[in-house]
Amino acid sequence: MDKIKDTRSFMRITHRYLGYFLAGIMAIYAVSGVLLVYRDTDFLKREKNYDKIIDKNLDEKALGKELKIKNFEVKETEGTILKFKQGTYNSATGEAKYTKKELPFVLDKMTKLHKAQSKDTLSPLNTFFGISLFFFVISSFWMFNPKTKAFKRGMVFTVAGLVISILLLLI
Repeated sequence: MDKIKDTRSFMRITHRYLGYFLAGIMAIYAVSGVLLVYRDTDFLKREKNYDKIIDKNLDEKALGKELKIKNFEVKETEGTILKFKQGTYNSATGEAKYTKKELPFVLDKMTKLHKAQSKDTLSPLNTFFGISLFFFVISSFWMFNPKTKAFKRGMVFTVAGLVISILLLLI
């Protein structure tokens, strides 16, 4: 193993091996992050048919929540049959027949990484990943000697990236 002599060598060595360790998860986060940008489209989604029995006599709001359909809206009602864009619901029997467009299983699981909450089993992984990324930010400033041209140019890029990010957040 490499010898740690000072703060600079500690940062460089830890940055290197943590980077190797996290390479796989960074690839998964990168792909799933791009997929989330297009979550409002049908990009890579497949249509899946559902036919299930749920609670009877649900109102529109409860039905949308039960079926997990965003922007749910009943288009028309014929007796006990409620018709909506994705399918139908029989309020007397509780039978719901509908279609949803969903990502394939593996891609769906990948995108859930970004949506994890503190109560989810993925939350420790997300926390570790976030802390590791912050360490990468800090440790990158120890990659070059502060007196070198590369470091000074890197500081210019750092400030530019920070300013652009803040501007985009505020727009």
